[in-house]
Amino acid sequence: MIAGWVTQLRKGLLEYCVLNVLRRGASYGYEIVQALQQIEALAVSESTIYPILNRLRAEKYLTTRDVPSASGPPRRYFTLTPAGRLRLAEMRAHLDLLNDALNQLQQPLHEKDQHEPAG
Repeated sequence: MIAGWVTQLRKGLLEYCVLNVLRRGASYGYEIVQALQQIEALAVSESTIYPILNRLRAEKYLTTRDVPSASGPPRRYFTLTPAGRLRLAEMRAHLDLLNDALNQLQQPLHEKDQHEPAG
């Protein structure tokens, strides 16, 4: 079934999606999850996002700051670092190349480009 393929594709794109959300400004984990859930194809849970956020922080693509919250424990806000902005730009450029390549594959062959099967 296609569900497994869709799951793997989405997992591969989540880092890019998280960085894109943070491009807009600092956010805490639940806000990031909510932003992604607004797009049905990207709906994820907090348990999926927090490992990505922690890895991106460990790789110096994000910084964090804890802000007291009147409604519970402090909120950890994540912000893109300059390295994170560069990472996002590199990922965007590569995805643009992939998108162009996929679009080329979907174009019909011109008659002169079609090859007869060997027989």
